[in-house]
Amino acid sequence: MLRVDVEKQLGEFSLSASFSSEGRVTGLFGASGAGKTSLINMIAGILRPDRGTIVIDGETVDDTAAGIHVPTWRRRIGYVFQDARLFPHLNVAQNLDYGRRMNRLASDPAQRTRVIELLDIGALLDRRPGKLSGGERQRVALGRALLSKPRLLLLDEPLGALDEARKLEILPYLVRLRDEANIPMVYVSHDVAELRQLATQIVMLRQGRVTSFGGVKVLT
Repeated sequence: MLRVDVEKQLGEFSLSASFSSEGRVTGLFGASGAGKTSLINMIAGILRPDRGTIVIDGETVDDTAAGIHVPTWRRRIGYVFQDARLFPHLNVAQNLDYGRRMNRLASDPAQRTRVIELLDIGALLDRRPGKLSGGERQRVALGRALLSKPRLLLLDEPLGALDEARKLEILPYLVRLRDEANIPMVYVSHDVAELRQLATQIVMLRQGRVTSFGGVKVLT
């Protein structure tokens, strides 16, 4: 469960958002500049709210009144960006292992095998990121995030930098992730078709305000 009730002033832009979601995939939908990335960065702990609370899986990670701000590295959150942000000097296997090692997690060969199979990246393990397509890089980024054993996965327009063919390639993997990985996700997009396929609940943002919240029907 994710509960957000925050306010943040960013220059002349004001963000004020409140919602509570128990959906497997909570879609943050809105035009460019609506405040989607700022909101997801507050959930991640990268930005600190000026006022309000954020609760993830029953744990309060932000409460300005109580002086609580759990740092990003302690939130157990996986974050996948629009650009995969893989390490170019590491091969795919080493990139996959990075999140686990940074979080000082014990090796879990069974989970590693399951994630590799889920994302169909077994044939890529010896390659460097420069030898991968955009869709392959994003699948590896998803795998790296999953292997850090997050309790919440944040995806900030993960298909935004891909052409239509690569989007169609990776969408089925995101659907499998939703249905099989058992990790709640917050998915940022301005693409109605993407969210209709993936999201179970929608938060609509406009100029820093939540204008609608509910099932996928709010997109119509």
